[in-house]
Amino acid sequence: MAMITADPKDVPQVASFSFTPEYMEKVKGLIAQYPPGRQASAVIGVLDLAQRQQGWLPRVAMDEVARLLEMAPIRVYEIATFYTMFQLRPKGKYLLQVCTTTPCWLRGSDGVMKACREAADDVTFTVQEVECLGGCVNAPVVQINDDFYEDLDEASTRKLLDAFRRGETPKPGPQVDRQASAPIGGPTTLKGE
Repeated sequence: MAMITADPKDVPQVASFSFTPEYMEKVKGLIAQYPPGRQASAVIGVLDLAQRQQGWLPRVAMDEVARLLEMAPIRVYEIATFYTMFQLRPKGKYLLQVCTTTPCWLRGSDGVMKACREAADDVTFTVQEVECLGGCVNAPVVQINDDFYEDLDEASTRKLLDAFRRGETPKPGPQVDRQASAPIGGPTTLKGE
């Protein structure tokens, strides 16, 4: 699977979009955090809410965000197409964002990416190569929807994806014997008095 794009031939047409009452309350809450006339500052949060409601970010949703925030639509498109957190075409139930920058690559992200690509079907799993996820000490790292899974290799990634296929939600974080970012196996210094 290739990186998620906004190529028009890959994007289904959605006729209309409006926030549900539940999401509209959240939108209003975000906008209220900014002074009058500065509501455009809520654009990333409101785009995220639109994506969470729809499952991805169609153009009509971006247009609705622009209308609500009194922004030119092009300004909203610029933001939505810049950040990889916004999916501009439908995706699978689980979005696998694989970090392949240097620390993750040095620790084996090629194998992790291979396992993710083999699993990707755009129904259950969609895979996307991303830049640094900020978990370099626990590399390689994959973000699955909103959670980070760390210290992966090809075999542990396959095991993780199998668990998701079965409907389980594996515990996020390190997938080896490590607490947070501590050394594998526990502390190695300052152990005595």
